[in-house]
Amino acid sequence: MYKLLKSFASNKSNDINNAIKEITKKAPFRYMATPYGHNMSVAMTSCGDFGWISNREGYYYVKTDPVSEELWPSMPDLFKDLAISAAKEAGFDNFNPDCCLINRYGIKSRLSLHQDRDEKDFSQPIVSFSFGLIGIFQFGGLERTTKPQDFYLENGDAFVWGGNDRMRYHGIKRIVIGKDPVFGDNRINLTFRKAI
Repeated sequence: MYKLLKSFASNKSNDINNAIKEITKKAPFRYMATPYGHNMSVAMTSCGDFGWISNREGYYYVKTDPVSEELWPSMPDLFKDLAISAAKEAGFDNFNPDCCLINRYGIKSRLSLHQDRDEKDFSQPIVSFSFGLIGIFQFGGLERTTKPQDFYLENGDAFVWGGNDRMRYHGIKRIVIGKDPVFGDNRINLTFRKAI
């Protein structure tokens, strides 16, 4: 089951931007390394009870930010309320996220097709919000070789997937060049998960 919720949070850009500024004072954006030694082109940070990290040892969730060695910033009520509301709208009534991965895409950023498989409970959905520039989101099948469908995700759009579609491959093909009044030449993605 998956659902695209157009303009679900399009009136929240300024509030989202202000919240991210507070979060990144404590947990700045960083370009993480993959287990293969490459640096990602997407800048990332997290908030909530857990944060997602990538390094030479793999991909996993941790309670403390390895940069500051402190707990990740708390998830703002605004974030959690939006995630729970979008999940319910998509048919997932009991979603209670404990992690929000915050991704910042520049014009040249990409994210190759992958599965979200580091969580403990695959019965919980993934809830993803887009802000700023348009991102061409690729939503594929349960095998990497399945040709993905392209979705043009605009400011305030939410994309929710779970159930039989929970393990679909997905990624960001490219960012559409432009200038957003709040986020400038960036796309911001908030991805909510029940990690543990």
